[in-house]
Amino acid sequence: MPQRLLIPSTALLWGLQFAFLNPALALLLTTLYSASTTEVGWALALYNASALIATTIIPARADRTGQYLRPMIVSAVLTVVLAAVLALVTSLPLAMAALVVLGGPAGVGSTLLFAHLRHAGATSGQIINTRAIFSVAWVAGPPIATFIIGAFGERAVLGTIAMIALLSIGAATTLQSRAPAEPAPSRESPTPEAGPVPGLLGVTVVVAAFVLLQAANATATSFMTVYVTQSLALDVVWAGIALGTAAGLEIPSLFLMGRLSGRFSAQLLIVTGCALGVVYYLALFAVQTPVGLIGIQVLNAWSFAAIAGTGLTLFQEIIARPGLATSLYMNARRVGAILSGPVIALGSVTVFGQAGIFLVCALLTLLGTVGVALAHARARRS
Repeated sequence: MPQRLLIPSTALLWGLQFAFLNPALALLLTTLYSASTTEVGWALALYNASALIATTIIPARADRTGQYLRPMIVSAVLTVVLAAVLALVTSLPLAMAALVVLGGPAGVGSTLLFAHLRHAGATSGQIINTRAIFSVAWVAGPPIATFIIGAFGERAVLGTIAMIALLSIGAATTLQSRAPAEPAPSRESPTPEAGPVPGLLGVTVVVAAFVLLQAANATATSFMTVYVTQSLALDVVWAGIALGTAAGLEIPSLFLMGRLSGRFSAQLLIVTGCALGVVYYLALFAVQTPVGLIGIQVLNAWSFAAIAGTGLTLFQEIIARPGLATSLYMNARRVGAILSGPVIALGSVTVFGQAGIFLVCALLTLLGTVGVALAHARARRS
């Protein structure tokens, strides 16, 4: 495989593995193991808890050795084993045990890939562009997975995941053999200096800020369908169009953000992007028509590109250990997703009803933006 295609191909394969598995997991649990809604909730909670623990421990251990590709290969092997076990067992307890024991460590591969890129000297633009490849996988993965399930049955998607994981093993092994030459020399403008690095307090503030930013994004995404159908009284198809538009615009936004990272600091891109996020949530609170709902997704896509792409590079700039930096960023997203439930509950009891949820999202995004700005300003003063 040509050198310039190796990193994007590896990223695409890792993205597809879990773009196939995660959206279909609840369906697999109900159809293959007759899980009730409560049991599905417990299974997903345990699976995500395992992923949270694995993403904390494994990259931190990789920092000590400077080896990120070897555990990434192990993660891909575990994905193959997980798919095989889920396809063969018929008992829900065994399936849940497989998700906890194998699923958590299997999902660390993408974190290790980004840590490897940083360790190998990749620029912020290269890392953001690689993050865009994951977005491509998440746009294509769920519809392809549902087509496979509809045409060939639930176990067929598990076989597809195993085949993708086998390709990931091959790509990661090739990447490891060429690791001294990675990443390819960049032709883009030099990345600006990271600027002042905050101390422990500043890093803590940034992590907390990103938990709030991710909580707002997870809330708006997960609640979109309910809001469109119940509060706006529109057909459910408009929620799908809105989410699809945002996902489609996210990819060029990430590539453009990657180019801008060669001219502007990560902090500036994040603060300006999140400011547009505040505008998006306020517009979502006020919008009443399908045209308006679709139109404001431009703001949503740009804001998410700042959080998802530039946010990752910011963590890698302010935290010296690439594995720890990437795992903290990934776990901030997971904790934010967990907080989305209380955000929905809190926002819906305001005098604005369901629309109040987006006012809470705007407030969380504003607080997160202020946190990033204050941490940067404190570092400059120090």
